[in-house]
Amino acid sequence: MDMRSSLAHLPARKQRELERILTILHEEFGEAVKASSSPTRRAGRILKIILFGSQARDDWVEDPKGGYFSDYDLLVIVNEAELAEMSVYWYTAEDRILNARAIKTPVSFIVHSLEEVNNALGHGEYFFADIVTDGILLYELNGKKPNGPARYTLVQPKPPTPQAAYERAKKYCDHWHPSAAGFLETSQFAQSRGRLNEAAFHMHQAVERLYTCLLLVHTLYGPKTHNIKFLRTLAEDQDKRLIEAWPRTTKRDRATFELLKKAYIEARYSEHYQITKAQLDWLEDCITRLQALVETACTERLGVMKAEAGQDGSSS
Repeated sequence: MDMRSSLAHLPARKQRELERILTILHEEFGEAVKASSSPTRRAGRILKIILFGSQARDDWVEDPKGGYFSDYDLLVIVNEAELAEMSVYWYTAEDRILNARAIKTPVSFIVHSLEEVNNALGHGEYFFADIVTDGILLYELNGKKPNGPARYTLVQPKPPTPQAAYERAKKYCDHWHPSAAGFLETSQFAQSRGRLNEAAFHMHQAVERLYTCLLLVHTLYGPKTHNIKFLRTLAEDQDKRLIEAWPRTTKRDRATFELLKKAYIEARYSEHYQITKAQLDWLEDCITRLQALVETACTERLGVMKAEAGQDGSSS
């Protein structure tokens, strides 16, 4: 299906940043597949790169006083599912983008195969449907067949029935929100026993599950990532009220969140990871706010979906 391709709504500096980001993605992916011993992997290709979210919709925010900056959200589509593995093919690109002086705007990207994206569109996942409807195509491999149509076509989104969407979203909420509460309780217990690193890990898991809950309820899609900063970006794009959960005006605020982000790996495996009781208390306050905001957002969303299912005439 046809997509927009113009970046005319963005300032020239942002257009230059996106050009640099695309260059890095292509260079680092090319190096990663070239190093593979598998002929199939060496034949790996980036088929499309799509800008989505606030930067594509032109409602992006840059608020230095409040500490909030909209990310560039990118969907990278590759020709094989195994090439979407972040820790194998994309981690060097992430590092280069993060450390590139020419790129001032935060960058988040997800990687899926064309088959995965088309399956998601065929099953009515709102997340991908919104991307192909509202996103901007930044790059596309020239994949036309001789005298024929393009080989790398995205299928037309096929939305689920309102009843099916409601049932899926409610099932997600019923699982993920209590799961997050359980990890927060486990964190509190670990903290009461003085196991501060363990408490940090369980707090990370609580946050990951809260954002996953929000995304699944609102979009029927949850990225396969433990990067809570990326999950936060996607979730806040769905409901701006979630921004209130995390103060980010001071360096200390941002550093403490980054400490939680690192907890998934380092709190368990690194002897150098350290977190204080005061930092854990601050994080717990933030997570408690997030928990309430996610519950409100999901309850409201499910209420709308339930009403739509009733209007569809397919609910009992």
